[in-house]
Amino acid sequence: MSAATLVIGATGTTGGRVARLLTARGLRVRAASRRAVPVAGAEAVRFDWYAPGTFEEALRGVDRVYLVPPVGDPNPAAVMLPFLERARASGVGRAVLLGSSAIPSGGPAVGQVQQALPGLFETWAALRPSWFMQNLTGEHEHARSIREEGIVRTATGEGRVAFVDADDIAAVAVHALTCDRDAGGDLVVTGPQALSYDDAAAVLSEVTGRRVTHRRLTYEQLRDRLARTLPPEFAAVLAGLDRDIAEGAEDRVTDTVERLTGRPPRSLRAHVERSVAAVDG
Repeated sequence: MSAATLVIGATGTTGGRVARLLTARGLRVRAASRRAVPVAGAEAVRFDWYAPGTFEEALRGVDRVYLVPPVGDPNPAAVMLPFLERARASGVGRAVLLGSSAIPSGGPAVGQVQQALPGLFETWAALRPSWFMQNLTGEHEHARSIREEGIVRTATGEGRVAFVDADDIAAVAVHALTCDRDAGGDLVVTGPQALSYDDAAAVLSEVTGRRVTHRRLTYEQLRDRLARTLPPEFAAVLAGLDRDIAEGAEDRVTDTVERLTGRPPRSLRAHVERSVAAVDG
């Protein structure tokens, strides 16, 4: 039996897409989630970053792994590095990590995990996507406020972001998991155009036919708003990311999607049009 790819977070935004793309190619997938939720065409397996007892079974028959860090953990390296060492010892030779364009190797949080990858695996890649388009159309707080109020609130000012579709992130991940050439390294993944949230609101308005506005908050206003439902330290981090955008940190476009997949990344307009069609159809 051929070796399998372990997809951690196989029911999530990118993990689910990665699992589907791999199984569509006829490849073996071990779909990992905390409740071992069935995934079509894959072998469901229970996995919990905070339960080391789940590691051995999840890694059985696996030679590569797609890594989605634990959500909301300010120090994911504490639980991820012991797992990665176990993975290497069990025969895993390739790892693809989902990181963030805002966090470089050696930076805080997932940046510490990325820094460790070259010393652990023969082949590795760190996907560092920009902000997901799905944040504006899915179940994110932005998407909910857009649907319920016609408002998206940020502290980004006029700063621009090259929003990227999760489908494109997954396509790059599958390339990194399966291809022998140009498969690894630090991969910043963006959409085709850097847009302000004012621009994004205009696209949403034009495509949906419902007026959407961008309400600009200060860093302090956003931090305090987020702190109503999140730990204060985490709220400050998230508000700080918006402040970084306002200062130009995410105003860039890369060729990663087209270079590795052979097709251009989906535009925000095309993504919103598809989302509207899926609801209507």
